[in-house]
Amino acid sequence: MEGIYHDADLVGSKENQNTSNDRSADTSEPASFVGSSINTSMTSEDKIHLFAQMVRIRRFEERSLRAYQQGHIGGFLHLYIGQEAVAVGSVSVMGENDHVITAYRDHGHALAVGMDMDECMAELFGKKTGCSKGKGGSMHFFAPDKNFWGGHGIVGGQTPLGLGFAYALKYKSTQGACLCFMGDGATNQGPFYESLNLASLWNLPVIYIIENNGYSMGTSESRHSAGEPLARRGEVFDVNWSVHHGHDLYEVRAAVHEALSLAREESKPSVLEITTYRYRGHSVADPDQTYRSKEEIEEYKKNKDPINLFRDQLLAEGCLSEEKANQIDQSAKDEAEASAEFALASPYPDVSELMDDIYWETDNPSERKSRGSLFFEQP
Repeated sequence: MEGIYHDADLVGSKENQNTSNDRSADTSEPASFVGSSINTSMTSEDKIHLFAQMVRIRRFEERSLRAYQQGHIGGFLHLYIGQEAVAVGSVSVMGENDHVITAYRDHGHALAVGMDMDECMAELFGKKTGCSKGKGGSMHFFAPDKNFWGGHGIVGGQTPLGLGFAYALKYKSTQGACLCFMGDGATNQGPFYESLNLASLWNLPVIYIIENNGYSMGTSESRHSAGEPLARRGEVFDVNWSVHHGHDLYEVRAAVHEALSLAREESKPSVLEITTYRYRGHSVADPDQTYRSKEEIEEYKKNKDPINLFRDQLLAEGCLSEEKANQIDQSAKDEAEASAEFALASPYPDVSELMDDIYWETDNPSERKSRGSLFFEQP
């Protein structure tokens, strides 16, 4: 299976702190979460579906990378390759009143909540058929009908927005929560701490999920953040926190399920740090070989690839056959290829639509209540 890597398990650490985060240095085995109630309740079909979702994300990302290299995609492209179990595992335990908001590395979350490849790929191509009408690009996928509120390009900027969703849920007495995903670098942004303070003061059902892939752009965690683990930053605000392995889908599900239960039943916030790894650079324009070694990347691929680990788990459980796994992989490749063809054939937005979808009042002039100009170009 091209692009999916094989073998057993291993865990990251902070060895060689002056140069990089060696995510393959710690060989301790994580506890087994196979027997947790949220996982034992799954059928074989449920498990195969989650496996297929991870494969779909990877094949979509690989195809989008090729499209970028072919010149069909401009701007930034932040790939989720290597982190698939975090989004898929987290979203799989959500309920109908739970919401998701995330940062700019949002493709995996978008596909996990049920967005289709066509609307996502078309958005990357800047086409009118994209989920944000071709105006958002890689960092601004959006699907309100699926309780998915983006894709945000400002580092840490989504953290107070996630808090706002949690506030709205509590205000409306709706039993739900907001999963607010963020990177390890965002833990150093002021809005995150302001959000933690209010989440604790007002007992808001928000769960901050730190996808710690070891690097804030090109700077290793050991060089950009004092104090570990990063999730411990919730402690000073009396916020529940914990650290988990992001290559183990069962563990991700168990951890997020527990935090969701706390949020829904007691309206309590949590900070979950999920250690993971990205195989590609911060964006595709990032020369990642300048700050980490090829050997570090290959070692993680070989021993902790989340798709291979879950596939091997399902093979061992008798839920999945090699033939079925190969069929899923080929289907995902075909779907990704078809989405690229769809995007290529789709039209670009018309110039006349440039100012649409910016202010609600300009799109709904009969309901406008404000006065004055909304754009410099208009009197």
